[in-house]
Amino acid sequence: MKQITIRSMNKADIDFFPSAFSEQGWDKPRELFVSHYERQQRREIQVFVAETDGTPAGYVLLLPQDTHGPFAGRAIPVISDFNVLEKYQRAGIGSRLLDAAEAAAAETADEVCLGVGLHSGYGPAQRLYVKRGFIPDGSGVWYQDKLLAPYTACVNDDDLVLYLNKKLN
Repeated sequence: MKQITIRSMNKADIDFFPSAFSEQGWDKPRELFVSHYERQQRREIQVFVAETDGTPAGYVLLLPQDTHGPFAGRAIPVISDFNVLEKYQRAGIGSRLLDAAEAAAAETADEVCLGVGLHSGYGPAQRLYVKRGFIPDGSGVWYQDKLLAPYTACVNDDDLVLYLNKKLN
């Protein structure tokens, strides 16, 4: 079994992740990681990075609260931008990242929330969240940060989201 460690984002991750995600066909531009790093340095967010045998394998953000969706402005920490490189998936790395984010959230709140996409590419994340005790918040489906009215046509892309929350304490 490979050694998994969780740490904060460092400057080297800014160049590593865009390249690693590009190799598997995912568009995650360098500017995204520059922003994550700068926001972490200003203590606006926490960025947890998983390493296996010294190589970054994935990351997740923890924001102090959501700025959109059903949890906006409610001072509930939100797990966001949760990604594990495909070659490291199904090895416990995602669970370790979520453990770290949930533990940090529990320091300031008794629950944590997140949004998950609805297309099949999010299937593994959907299953993982349910196994970890996340449940739908009951607000329905959101599209492009707005509540989607019943029977409204939409596109099943990354902006079609279901919000979940979990009690921590």
